[in-house]
Formats: sequence, C-alpha cells, structure tokens
Amino acid sequence: MRLSRLPLLWRVFAINAALLVVATLLLALTPVTVHARIAIVEGLDLAVALVVMLAANLVLLRHTLRPIDRLVERMRRIDLLQPGQRIPEEGGVEVAELTHTFNEMLERLESERRESGQRALRAQEAERRRIAGGLHDEVGQVLTGVLLRLDDDETKQAVRQALEEVRRIARELRPEMLEQLGLVSALIELTRRFAASSGVEVERHFAANLPPLSDDTELAVYRVAQESLTNIARHADASRVRIALGPGADSVVLRVADDGRGIAAPEAFSPNGHGGLRGMRERALLVGGVLAVKHSSEGGVEVRLEVPAGER
Repeated sequence: MRLSRLPLLWRVFAINAALLVVATLLLALTPVTVHARIAIVEGLDLAVALVVMLAANLVLLRHTLRPIDRLVERMRRIDLLQPGQRIPEEGGVEVAELTHTFNEMLERLESERRESGQRALRAQEAERRRIAGGLHDEVGQVLTGVLLRLDDDETKQAVRQALEEVRRIARELRPEMLEQLGLVSALIELTRRFAASSGVEVERHFAANLPPLSDDTELAVYRVAQESLTNIARHADASRVRIALGPGADSVVLRVADDGRGIAAPEAFSPNGHGGLRGMRERALLVGGVLAVKHSSEGGVEVRLEVPAGER
C-alpha cells in the first residue's frame, strides 16, 4: 500500500520509525562504540548523528505536510464572486477528503448565493417598478394638474422641470423600453439620454443578429450598462464613450469604454472593488456571466460583461 494512502498520524509515525530503525542499524552494524564515559570523539559522533536524523525528519515531514499548506493557501484565495473555482483533490487521504468537503461547501454556497441573490434582485426590481409607477401615475399627474392651473411663466417652467425630473427618475427605475422593444432599443435610448444629460459623445456598436437572452439576463446587461454610464458621468471626466454589444461563443458581450481619467486605486480593479463595481459583479454572477474591469485602450476604464445566451 502506498504511504500517501495512510492516515497522517501513521505516515508521521512511519517516517520517524524508519529513521530510528536506520539509526539502530547503523549503531549495530558499524564499528561505532560508546563507552560508559563518553569520549569527546564519541560525543561528537552522536551529536552529528542526532543532527542528521533531526534534519532528515524535518525534511521528510515538511514534504509530507506540504499539501496541507498548499490547501490552506488556496482556500484563502477563493473568491465567491468568481464561481466555478475548485481545488484539485490531491495529496494524502486527509488532504483529499478535506479538499473534497471544501469543494462541496463551495458548490452549496454558490448555489445558495445565486438563489438568494436572484430573489433579492427580483424583489428589488419589483419595488423599482412600484415606485416608478407611483412617481409616474401619482406625482406626475399632480404636477401636471398644478401646471395647468398656473399663470406665472417662471413657476410653470419650474414645475415643468420638476415634472421632467420625475419622469427621468421613473424611466431609470423601470426600463419600459427594455420590456417593450428589447435590449438594443433600450440601450440606444439609455445612451441617448446619457449623452444629452452629460454632454459626453457616445459611439455605439450594436450587432444586428444577437443570440437570444433570458429576461433576467437582458435586465442584468441593461443594469450593468446603466451603472457603467452613471460611473462615467460622476467620476470619469470623459469626453467620449464607446459602447458595444456583440455575440461571443454561445454568449453576448457588452463593452463600455471611456477616455476619462481612469481609476487610480488598484483595489478598484479587485474582485471586491467599490460598491458600484461589486454590484455589477454580483448581477453578472447571478445570471452566470463574467464581468471584468480594466484599463481601456481609450485611456480610461473598460467594463466588459459576458453573459450566456439562452432562450427566453
């Protein structure tokens, strides 16, 4: 039976026992003698032998226990926002069993996180629709009624601006065009409003024939594009934005790149990132997609989202 298949305790015992047996055999079969009062030469011989045995024991035990150290290091590097990461099941019996259990735990965590996240996002979108409906139907109608009763032009203009702001917020909360005309039309309208409000030039590249996406996936793509444009308007100080949507390998790829000042902090590109980037990563994760944030060729930041294609 291979030594690596023995339990850890017995492997350590076997190594130490082997060293003691070798030492005993050396003392028994070589002309080494030890007097009642150890001479200096004999003492040196025993000291050297002890040092050699201890060094050999340390080297062999380190080699035996190294898989545990590697397992601990790999566990520390696991990121739940990057699903599918698994640790190879290698090493002795205990290490392989521990690795298998850890991989099973990762699978359960990813599944539970995906399900709870999807429920939370659906509840969030439902609440957005409710608030948007209230703003449009109630607040909008009240402001329209007030506008019809006013005579002062300056007051009318102020109410019109407030009414337009209410409608803008309602549109952002509930992307009606996404539900009615599809993803590409919704992105065109989103970028048109972004260019009008920010003054940033938008360059669009949308493929004509895109693979079908589920409703949840289309919404995730739209929200990532929306959050990316919001970040550009607030932080990038950009003059041009390039947004592209095209087919991948059984997938759809969204790219949003700007020519702004970029992200100075390296941690912003980490899996955790700041709140907005983390939210985009979580949306991508919940629909089985992958999101990457990097420096763009334009000089600013590029957000790349790839989501799996699938029937509605």
